[in-house]
Amino acid sequence: MPELPEVETVRRGLAPAMEGQMIARAELRRADLRWPFPPDMAARLTGARVVQLRRRSKYILVDLDRGESLIIHLGMSGRMVISGLNAPHVPGQFHFDHPAVEKHDHVIFHMAQGARVTFNDPRRFGAMDLCATDKLNDHPLLASIGPEPLGNGFHADYLGARLAGRKTPIKAALLDQRIVAGLGNIYVCEALFRAGIHPGRMAGRISVSRIATLTDTIRATLLEAIEAGGSSLRDYRQANGELGYFQHAFRVYGREGAACVTPDCGQTVRRIVQSGRSSFYCPSCQR
Repeated sequence: MPELPEVETVRRGLAPAMEGQMIARAELRRADLRWPFPPDMAARLTGARVVQLRRRSKYILVDLDRGESLIIHLGMSGRMVISGLNAPHVPGQFHFDHPAVEKHDHVIFHMAQGARVTFNDPRRFGAMDLCATDKLNDHPLLASIGPEPLGNGFHADYLGARLAGRKTPIKAALLDQRIVAGLGNIYVCEALFRAGIHPGRMAGRISVSRIATLTDTIRATLLEAIEAGGSSLRDYRQANGELGYFQHAFRVYGREGAACVTPDCGQTVRRIVQSGRSSFYCPSCQR
């Protein structure tokens, strides 16, 4: 499932096609994805102008000039595909300079300036919903999410306070979206390696100085991944169809049995299973 860097990369890719533009027609090619679409979704979107695109955790938020926001979750295989971005506007004409619609193209936004933004999702684990923009913080999908790891609300004092006394492994704590938003298995593994912290260490037993290092490495890892366009695992693609490249910079994730990248370490990367998920780490570099 796409994590924060992948979702942020998609948001940035969608901006040229959608921000400041009107949705000339919203086309729903089925009644649901993971859940049913909200009532009259196509009519509520058609004719609306996109004020801005934002990201909250792993969700893309499309703020509209009608006072509503479209919430988009990519799920396991969902992707947003842009076509005809530079096509000339032809009033009343929506299907030009675009590839043929495919079987799993479930939602299509025909933008007034000629671009087409298509949500393709073979497994249909993605989701879309509409919510009043000023009520987004109360939406069930967003209400309990913690601070953004790239925002000012995420810092060593905050993380230390949230981890204090916790008897769960640090890996599980960082995956808890109530503590910090948007982190998933890949980037937690990578950040813990950079911070030198074993994924099984109890969250409440990490020193203040190491928590400070951890917050810095989480931020640095995410920024590096965004710059690389995310990680192309399984179905992920950027909005322009290109692959992400951060997987080429993995230091531990998916490298079980490979030599540790730390010079003169001499150990190999190991894998353990925590709460049904694989954790990759170096037994020498991470304590």
